[in-house]
Amino acid sequence: MADFSLTTLFVAPVGQTALPSAGSTQDLTAGQIGIFDNTYTTDATPSGAPYWYIAQGRENTYLQGSKRSDKIKGGAGGNVIEWYKVQGNPVAANQITVVSAFDVKPQEEISLTIRAHSSYIDTLYFNGLTRSITLPAECLTCGGDPCTSVADETVIDGILAELAKAAPGTNPDNISFDKFFRFEKVGAGEASTLVVEGKPLTSYGEPCDVAAFPHEYDRMWFDVFVYKGADTTADFLASDACESVATVTTTQESNYPSGTSEEIAQLEKNFHSYQAGYLKHLHTKVGYNQNFESYVTDGTNYSSYYIRFTDFDKSMHLMGDYVPMANSVIIAVESGSAFETALEAALVDDLGAVSADNTLATTTTTTTV
Repeated sequence: MADFSLTTLFVAPVGQTALPSAGSTQDLTAGQIGIFDNTYTTDATPSGAPYWYIAQGRENTYLQGSKRSDKIKGGAGGNVIEWYKVQGNPVAANQITVVSAFDVKPQEEISLTIRAHSSYIDTLYFNGLTRSITLPAECLTCGGDPCTSVADETVIDGILAELAKAAPGTNPDNISFDKFFRFEKVGAGEASTLVVEGKPLTSYGEPCDVAAFPHEYDRMWFDVFVYKGADTTADFLASDACESVATVTTTQESNYPSGTSEEIAQLEKNFHSYQAGYLKHLHTKVGYNQNFESYVTDGTNYSSYYIRFTDFDKSMHLMGDYVPMANSVIIAVESGSAFETALEAALVDDLGAVSADNTLATTTTTTTV
């Protein structure tokens, strides 16, 4: 669902450990964040105030005061629509898929196909990167006479041997399976399974141009197919739907990292024009960006608090030929820091318990396609 709220972003400097306990908004040092009541007095327990603000000191104070939010009030009769926390998590989970319960007859040719997707992969390959290997019939024997099926471990060993081969052709840029995946046999005998795990995506370099918007959320996900016969140009999703010879189970889905310094630095660019008093455009030549201030520390992981609210003045809620817009505040703080604890306590005092919006769930799905 799209959110058209007018957003003010506050990034707490890593060195801040507590909310200010005295003074007003004009006393804030560059980057310092505080909570202030309706009289612009510091207030770490704002539930008793008619309304309150979040404010941050600026480095460039020429023709502009401290950066601050609009009026906020939680509880019954307040103007807060929702508030939640996105806990910083710098490590993304990779997809893990398990292939088991093979049903392969002796001298039967089978193929394994993987189709992978990510933002970058899908810019290079239509409908994802698709690669296949085929086990020749002579590789799949059971050793018995007579026998009705090939042991799972034998099938997996054959698949692993094929997967270990280099990509076809003489071009060194041809992509082989191990560029994006790890393969492992787990267990022995009929309990053997083939585990396929996606590798972390390569982090591409980002330009130093502040006017560029290079950060991109990306993750890789993939589908695995094991079916009878050789790989062909026919769409195996349709033509081989009834020819599957194994059970494919996704035990862990891939997800995105959250709160990385690159992500928060991108938000500073995205919302700069909303919160600068003037000189709102970002230019390649940094000398023209006197009002752009960044308080992100590279390599730091941030937790973010989101507060979405309407205008405190109810007279602004009159019906008319327009769509009223909400306001949003995002406060990014170093994960696990003393300031995260202090800020959350102050926000909970007026807004109530906060809920996490990014619980990382490991899901399991099973398919025979």
